[in-house]
Amino acid sequence: MVHCSCVLFRKYGKFIDNLRLFTRGGSGGMGYPRLGGEGGKGGDVWVVAHKKMTLKQLKDKYPQKRFVAGEGANSRVSALKGSKGKDCEIPVPVGISVTDGNGKIIGELDKEKDRILVAEGGLGGKFLTNFLPLKGQKRIIHLDLKLIADVGLVGFPNAGKSSLLSQISHAKPAIADYAFTTLKPELGKIMYEDFKQISVADLPGLIEGAHMNKGMGHKFLKHIERTRQLLFVVDVSGFQLSSKTQYRTAFETIILLTKELELYKEELQTKPALLAVNKMDLPDAQNKFHVLMDQLKNPQDFLHLFEKNMIPEKIVEFQHVIPISAITGEGIDELKNCIRKSVDEYANQENDTSHKKQLLNLQISNTISYREPLSKNTISSSKMDTI
Repeated sequence: MVHCSCVLFRKYGKFIDNLRLFTRGGSGGMGYPRLGGEGGKGGDVWVVAHKKMTLKQLKDKYPQKRFVAGEGANSRVSALKGSKGKDCEIPVPVGISVTDGNGKIIGELDKEKDRILVAEGGLGGKFLTNFLPLKGQKRIIHLDLKLIADVGLVGFPNAGKSSLLSQISHAKPAIADYAFTTLKPELGKIMYEDFKQISVADLPGLIEGAHMNKGMGHKFLKHIERTRQLLFVVDVSGFQLSSKTQYRTAFETIILLTKELELYKEELQTKPALLAVNKMDLPDAQNKFHVLMDQLKNPQDFLHLFEKNMIPEKIVEFQHVIPISAITGEGIDELKNCIRKSVDEYANQENDTSHKKQLLNLQISNTISYREPLSKNTISSSKMDTI
């Protein structure tokens, strides 16, 4: 059963990444005092992940976003045990984080058919409740979408991320010669000859102060959290947002991007990272690239050029640095190969870690099951000695 009320949502064009919903479990059914009958439990409200679902589709299908589960059946002479009320399922996209009204995380849905109980149905009337039913749990929940991709593109506006995404994948993002072309996350897939696919998320450009919610701020920094790896994209000639802001060299851009990620969430710096130095087709690009490489080899020698509060605690160590031109296609094949190599290495490391955990759990389980009979025998023998 779905009822309707008003909903708060955040959108960028047609893209929605946050919804506020009202949920309530069904009330329990009435008990039957004379015969001791027990009413049925109210239905529960679940959030269930579906691959082809979007928050926009959810909003369009249920415009007022009020989800209430069915009531439990009353106890009666022909059925003393009332049946359970019908559950209510809320279909959501994969990658949803569910929080309550206080911002506490209820759970996350990382793969298809994952499900989270968000509002429990009330108990049916029985002896302990004087045969009166209990109401279902009432809860305001927030659905927060965090894109799941293998690689997330990170860079300041106009670094050429959209052009790069269109070069390496079949995505068709908007591209223009001005800052903030990308106003919503774009997803693309790199297709390899062996049919391997690697997903890439192009996120709107960050600006200095993004961690404090300046510019796009938290609206899109959160999407980086679930990408497995980061691909920094910088303009070899540097960056200047407007005539009123300071010009930044490519090296300064990297340092500032690193600082923004650190201030938002330090864990982001632990992700494997690659660097694509874009716009190598511009004049004097080769000389600027060599200067950048020297700075990256010995970053500590150049940190004195920055204000103290702009220096990150940890400098990113890039697994690969690839000079490219998203316009001419220079270096694109090498970049795709480096992305593939890095993703495969990371997957192998994850598998090794998973296997080690499974082996450890198996060893612990075997040790416990081996020790339990011994402890019982010891107890038995000690009892016999006492007798």
